[in-house]
Amino acid sequence: MNRSFLSAIALALASLTTGAVFAADDLAENNSPRTREQVRAELAEAIRTGDIVGNGLTGQKLNELYPNRYPKQPIAQAKTREQVRAELDDAIRSGDVVGNGVSGQKLKEQFPDRYSNQAIAQGKAR
Repeated sequence: MNRSFLSAIALALASLTTGAVFAADDLAENNSPRTREQVRAELAEAIRTGDIVGNGLTGQKLNELYPNRYPKQPIAQAKTREQVRAELDDAIRSGDVVGNGVSGQKLKEQFPDRYSNQAIAQGKAR
């Protein structure tokens, strides 16, 4: 247990040295840099919840490697079968589903004349 704690601290220190890269991303997003205290608080929270990479080869986080050592993550509310079917019907109707697995294009991108916004808005059949 002592060895894994030291490993966690070493990972935390390594992540502090790469903070400049993440700080640059924050500047681009909201035009205000995070303070040193904010970064330290985020790091402390990540260490507390095990939300830092514990195995560099697999990319697993510590809370994935040792789930019994960290608090459980809240589970998102699942959708009902009817909600999923309604979303699928809307996606099919609007052409927002992948039509070709090779290219990854959606049907509305492959066949724009079939899925024009005007035809859908007026309720015209294809």
